[in-house]
Amino acid sequence: MTFSATISVNARAAALIEKLKAAATELKVAVSRGEGGETLIDAGSATQGSIAAGLALAEIAMGGLGALQLTSSTATPHWPWTLQVYSANPVIACLASQYAGWRLTHEEGEDAFFALGSGPARSLARVEPLFETLDYCDAAKHAALVLESFRPPPREVVDRVARACALDAKALTFLYAPTQSLAGATQVVARVLEVALHKAHELRFPLERIVEGMGAAPLAPPHLDFVTAMGRTNDSIIYAGRVQLMVTGPAADARALADQLPSERSRDYGLPFAEIFKRFKGDFYAIDPMLFSPAQVIVTALETGESFRSGQLNLRLLDASFS
Repeated sequence: MTFSATISVNARAAALIEKLKAAATELKVAVSRGEGGETLIDAGSATQGSIAAGLALAEIAMGGLGALQLTSSTATPHWPWTLQVYSANPVIACLASQYAGWRLTHEEGEDAFFALGSGPARSLARVEPLFETLDYCDAAKHAALVLESFRPPPREVVDRVARACALDAKALTFLYAPTQSLAGATQVVARVLEVALHKAHELRFPLERIVEGMGAAPLAPPHLDFVTAMGRTNDSIIYAGRVQLMVTGPAADARALADQLPSERSRDYGLPFAEIFKRFKGDFYAIDPMLFSPAQVIVTALETGESFRSGQLNLRLLDASFS
């Protein structure tokens, strides 16, 4: 499948990064340089960060191809503040850029580094299996990567990213915030559309037929405990996320996609995510990958005008997680 290479997610992200840097004080983020000359933006580790900074991180992670806003919703009455996300280029925005698919590790004795990288630098490096089927690559002279991390990447990881992107370290920007922070929690919940795209890919739905997408999920309250914080951001999507996809092709295919997309189709559905995580002894990859999807979906077949709905919100489990 071929997607437009005339859209540079890294170039678009670079413009957003300049806006973020200019507003660093009011967004409560810190900008510095690393050992190799890379730009480091701390959005919630040694800084307070903010929800607004999290929205900026999410926009950057989507390569400037997503529109995000914080609004209120009656769909989750106990937790009305909701993140809405929309993209007219959802495959590039969500899978070629936003998906947290780049595992970055470095062994440093007891102080080992591990983070999942999301953002437009992935489309330059193209080191993940996903890019074997996703025919999109970027050719920008700068790259950005968003990390769920308490600290910036060590020099070894910076150099590895630079080599993979064929860029000097000075051309890289790393934006990082832990899941426990305001910005970290916000940018994870903002992936509600991305998880639907990724599950559609896992279900082998032709990605070139997904032409528009929008989603919404309640803003998860942060928590100092990592497992609790991670659980809440996942539960926001799994038990209260809503997504609509606009697709081309036969209506029967749209119906089948809608039927399989919701999280309730997973064998591991039914408990707050933190409890599921503990049940599997902290092995994230032992959890059924089909769980990572929105609670409720609408798939609209553009050629017939039919829309197919599936799934439901689980407010009881959302309250159990967020309270």
